Amino acid sequence: MSTVLDKEAPMVPAPTRAARTSASAVLALARLEARELLLTIPVFVFFTLYVGSAVWKLLFSRDGMDDFPVFHDADRATQSGAMLLGVAVLMCVNVASLRSRRHGTDRLFDVLVMERWQRAVAHTLSVVPFAAVTAVVAAVEFGAAALRPGAVGHGSPAELVVAPLVVLLSGVLGVLIARLYPSTAGGPLFVVVGFAALLVASAVTGGETHWLTWLDPVVSDHGASPIPSEVLGRPAAWHALYLAGLTALLLGVTVLLSGGRTRMLKALTVVALVATGAGIAGQSPSHEPALAAARAKMSRTPEKFQSCAVYGRSTYCSFPEWTAWRDDWARAADRVQALAGGGAAGARMTIRQRIPMVYDLHSDSSIAPRHTPGEVTVGTRWGGNRIPEFAVGVASVLVAGDEQAASGMCDARVVTVMWLALAAQDDPMAAFRSVRVDGGLGDAAVALTPTDSLAMSAEQTRIVRELLKRPRYSVTARVKAHWTELTSPKTTEARAAELLGVPGAEGAGNEKSCQG
Repeated sequence: MSTVLDKEAPMVPAPTRAARTSASAVLALARLEARELLLTIPVFVFFTLYVGSAVWKLLFSRDGMDDFPVFHDADRATQSGAMLLGVAVLMCVNVASLRSRRHGTDRLFDVLVMERWQRAVAHTLSVVPFAAVTAVVAAVEFGAAALRPGAVGHGSPAELVVAPLVVLLSGVLGVLIARLYPSTAGGPLFVVVGFAALLVASAVTGGETHWLTWLDPVVSDHGASPIPSEVLGRPAAWHALYLAGLTALLLGVTVLLSGGRTRMLKALTVVALVATGAGIAGQSPSHEPALAAARAKMSRTPEKFQSCAVYGRSTYCSFPEWTAWRDDWARAADRVQALAGGGAAGARMTIRQRIPMVYDLHSDSSIAPRHTPGEVTVGTRWGGNRIPEFAVGVASVLVAGDEQAASGMCDARVVTVMWLALAAQDDPMAAFRSVRVDGGLGDAAVALTPTDSLAMSAEQTRIVRELLKRPRYSVTARVKAHWTELTSPKTTEARAAELLGVPGAEGAGNEKSCQG
């Protein structure tokens, strides 16, 4: 009895099983490389700093204005921190991709099941966990802003995906550089040359060339006060498409250079190229003339774009995205007006939201005062220092009649204005410091308002400081009783101090401060 062996029978696994095994190997290598990547010092340090700074901002670093976030500013704020993490990821992924070349083990990979292009994919996938954590951090930061009762505006998902896309793009670049320039100096050299190229381009164009600016991975545009989202002029969706397309395109090129030649890969690379081109084409037009005209119109004639509501005796007008803040404005204004005397105590005011002349989104400018009687300006930020600054604006109009007249005040009326505004605050002394540019309570300084600032002499500062130390009810009675004289431009500082029961300073004269 004999056994016949069929030597011609193929002893190879089924194609589906081989594909499944290959994919599992790629994922296993990606997990290993992700762990190794986290243990590299640059990535570990910058990743820890990135996550730690986000936690710190959420739990400990809180400004009063954070209680009233604007969504279309909050979404952009999630982007800038990802750039440093991206640089660290780029350099360390580049070094990891060249590990076998440095150790002289490249030739040993030829006997393994995993091909060279699959190892390139694995190195790219090792960055995915970092991009995912970046996406979670951005979502948590934006979600924390969204959960605050004072949040307003319209956020953009396209702005939120920029941070994780930047990290992912950096990893793909690191692998591609390793293929094009197989040296450990490739990553640092690319970062240095890229940074220098950005500086040169910015110097040559003055940083004002729209299409060139939007080729940067992150265009944060921070610094200016929030403006209505309809005139932001940020092509966020096109920029997100550009980043996603560029990431996919560079990945396709990397795999092709590493030996991948399938039709599907070539087709996906072409699709990524089209997507990248579409993103660049969509974000390149600046529309600057139309934007500038629309912003100027909103600045000069805000009433054409606003709705109004009456709270108590006054009218509150705002841009559509800020209607939720009207209650807070009304409470702040009513507290100031309750301390006023004469006709000002029952005067009808118009609180109108305004924006300055906006030339770009990274430089702030002031709002010019108006000559409209009884109209008070409020800005697009609220909370923190903005509350006492708004109170100074309300008090100035109650005393002087309009903002333009108030901007020229330098006599004893400044004392009345500052006491009205500050006595209405929960912590008058802290509010006093916050509205003064020098942050102190001693010498002459400038007090901030939503429009022009208010100059305070050293004697006016002393009188207001003394008044704030006293019980509010006792000073309120004197202010109401002597309202006409305290709001007259002819009243001297010495007379104002006498009417309010504050001892005169030694050597103080009877001249008004604006007469020097």
